[in-house]
Amino acid sequence: MVKTVNITKNKQAKKSSSGIVKVDSKKPFKTYQQAIKYLCERTDYEKEKNVRYNVTTFNLDRMEKLLSFVGNPHKKIRTAHIAGTKGKGSTATMLAKMLEANDYSVGLYTSPHVVSMHERIVVDSKMITEAEMQGLLNRIYAPVEKIAKTESLSFFEVMTAMAFMHFADKKVDIAVIETGLGGRLDSTNVIKPEVIGITSLSIDHQRQLGKTIESIAKEKAGIFKPGVPVVTVKQLPEVLKVLKDHATAVKAPLIVTGKDVNFSYRFETSREEGPHTRICLATPTSKFEHLRVPLQGKHQAINCGLALTMLDKLKSCGYEIDDEKAINGLNAVSLTGRMEMICQDPRILIDGAHNAASIQALIHAIGQNIPYDSMVVIFGCNEDKDIEGMMHELQYGADKVIFTRSNSVKAMSPFELSEVYVRISGKMCQTSASLGEALQLAKGAVSKEDLICITGSFYLIGQAKVRLQLN
Repeated sequence: MVKTVNITKNKQAKKSSSGIVKVDSKKPFKTYQQAIKYLCERTDYEKEKNVRYNVTTFNLDRMEKLLSFVGNPHKKIRTAHIAGTKGKGSTATMLAKMLEANDYSVGLYTSPHVVSMHERIVVDSKMITEAEMQGLLNRIYAPVEKIAKTESLSFFEVMTAMAFMHFADKKVDIAVIETGLGGRLDSTNVIKPEVIGITSLSIDHQRQLGKTIESIAKEKAGIFKPGVPVVTVKQLPEVLKVLKDHATAVKAPLIVTGKDVNFSYRFETSREEGPHTRICLATPTSKFEHLRVPLQGKHQAINCGLALTMLDKLKSCGYEIDDEKAINGLNAVSLTGRMEMICQDPRILIDGAHNAASIQALIHAIGQNIPYDSMVVIFGCNEDKDIEGMMHELQYGADKVIFTRSNSVKAMSPFELSEVYVRISGKMCQTSASLGEALQLAKGAVSKEDLICITGSFYLIGQAKVRLQLN
């Protein structure tokens, strides 16, 4: 028998609140700029060149200590937890939007950001404000400094704690939480969620998570909790074995879309809606037929199926879900940096694809959804990525490649990238010292019917978005 928990929906009640956090004048940061400077002085492992993935660098005891000093906000909210190699942000956003459309107040924590760090902490589709961020940093300053006497907290640890604090302040009905790196040692892995989602797994962050797909799967499975249902998508056999073994070990039910849940998708095009993907998904308590996926590409259809199955599992946790409202929420989904057209003359598309599997998915999705005569790809990535794998996929979709460097300290040299690309593909390419120079080269090589695609790194597409929005 399913235990039903009554949940009071807070969304409507909080709409009249300004949400501004009052800042005590005795607190250390008088301005938002001072507060953000302090936050950005924390070690940011997203930007570090050589990060050791161990219990010293990524320490959940340290995270638990910080949270205890600020009232354990993560224990005051209900959550859904999502890990995986690619598609985490898309899945999390789709799930959050569907819950929101059902009149629940929903927190959403994702990373990395494309333009503003405020993108990471969202409640009911509204990014955290400067005043709220400043208030949180004033409250967390003393605990951070107390812990700093013996060990330092990272940017991501502080940001994650602030997200939990913000969601508790807002009394959200549920928070959808995306892991940062891996899972087992990730700062978000202090919660006991209602449901867990694992997106498609592929090779990425090899220096930290291991060189084999099995080792990566083991790290992701580290977020499994006893009795908490885990939903995943079709994976490589060796990946699924790791996930099954770990689920069995912790006594967590494992559900695979397309195997344990009826799920299918198909690509189609119409005069009214153009090219798009539709999915069908059915469980004993939910039925979605020929549902249009809001984001382009078959990989997004798979992510959508995962989000819908997680939503279905939340029904058994006391959440009252109207499927039609969920569909309305899904239709409202848009996502920065995922096949986003940021300029029309010339046509410039940005996408945060940053491993071989996501480059392959991007090339395929562009081919299905965007007509063009020739495509120029501006590419830059970090040196800790699967460079050869990405270069192998890039050769099949790009008519011309311009390698450049993002503003990340981990950015790989354009000249080194070009050497790998030429060796693998046998094709010619160009290099540029900056994104601005790369854009000039690309604009000089395209006509109205062509496409410029900027990809390889969230840092690079963030730069492109800011640059082209300002011009």
